[in-house]
Amino acid sequence: MIQFVLMFSRQGKLRLQKWYEATTQKDRKKTTRELIPTILGRKPKLCNFLEWRDLKVVYKRYASLYFCMGIQLEDNELITLEVIHRYVELLDKYFGSVCELDIIFNYEKAYFMLDELLISGEMQETSKKNILKAVSTQDMLQEESETNKETLDEMMAAV
Repeated sequence: MIQFVLMFSRQGKLRLQKWYEATTQKDRKKTTRELIPTILGRKPKLCNFLEWRDLKVVYKRYASLYFCMGIQLEDNELITLEVIHRYVELLDKYFGSVCELDIIFNYEKAYFMLDELLISGEMQETSKKNILKAVSTQDMLQEESETNKETLDEMMAAV
């Protein structure tokens, strides 16, 4: 089971974090403070897996972003690497070659896609098509609610 998902830049700025195991805020900060420099300090040719505390950490760098997942010791690292790749493919398809700015300005979409892909640290949906359909449906609902809000605001201003 996936314990946490982190996305951070080459400079070490945390851009997205999702925790599937109940931990205190203090432990989360300590984990990110320890893990991010450890991963950034590793050479590119080194393996993308490392054992850290009582977890295995699987990470992959795509352009200027690192995607990192903490898994239990008995979990398969290659499947986790595939989950990371699937998430990056989803982001690429939605944003059209995702970059750090896409995540900064549309973080709610990145979280929504992650929630569609994973539930409680387990893969929920494997179909990219179904996930992107859910995201586009969510986009239409959001646009519709914004349109309705504007109409209500206009009606209230007229009164």
